[in-house]
Amino acid sequence: MHPVECASCGNKVLAEKFSPSHTSVQWLDDAESACPEFARRAALGEPSSWIPTCAALRDSIENAVRKGELATDQLRHEPVPGRLG
Repeated sequence: MHPVECASCGNKVLAEKFSPSHTSVQWLDDAESACPEFARRAALGEPSSWIPTCAALRDSIENAVRKGELATDQLRHEPVPGRLG
């Protein structure tokens, strides 16, 4: 997994791409605390487990792929809890 920073809010996560449509994200902090979109939706009563993604973070991950900073991996790697690489 590789560190990715959200261009919108600066939240950092670990991300890994297995195909153009399959992305794994490991949050390093509580999503509702770290992400304004998750916080806003949670404040409206939506449980965080029902929120599929943050659009800004998804765009940041896709931008990292386009720049070559995050490659599409063929093999899955287990994350290292709490580490940014």
